[in-house]
Amino acid sequence: MGRLVYAAITSLDLYTNDADGRFDWARPDEELHAFVNDMERPIGTYLYGRRMYETMAVWETMDTAEPLLVDYAGIWRAADKIVYSRTLEAVSTPGTTLEREFDPDAVRALKERGDVSVGGAGLGGEAIRFGLVDEIHLFLHPIVVGGGTRALPDDVRVGLELIAERRFASGVVHVGYRVA
Repeated sequence: MGRLVYAAITSLDLYTNDADGRFDWARPDEELHAFVNDMERPIGTYLYGRRMYETMAVWETMDTAEPLLVDYAGIWRAADKIVYSRTLEAVSTPGTTLEREFDPDAVRALKERGDVSVGGAGLGGEAIRFGLVDEIHLFLHPIVVGGGTRALPDDVRVGLELIAERRFASGVVHVGYRVA
């Protein structure tokens, strides 16, 4: 059985972007990017909402010589993607399916086939509410933005067990939890 992993790059006050929708403070340095690449390597399927998919789709056509970016682009391209959106008319990347409704039973079936990642605070929150998430990984950046999109939903209570922690030279701290 695979895992459903929710990972979020956040400010210290747990926002994935600020009140203006910006997340320029979240750009990873080489050390962090290498760590994220290794963490993402086993993922066979990415689950996205429309906004996260539109943000991530650049990896399909990313043209760069930077080894860490080339590595991540290959990881991203190799995985299947499912986009949940009622407004998106079509997807623009290979290996991507568009679904109109989030179906918890379909996600459970995906986990039977291997590791799955859910991206974006809205969809991640929905997966947490349905009890589908097995691990939560947060990358806490040394900045307080004071508002924006919360990384975790307000209306759930979930017990967690710490399984990983790491401090990066940039001041970013990774904490990984298994859902208890």
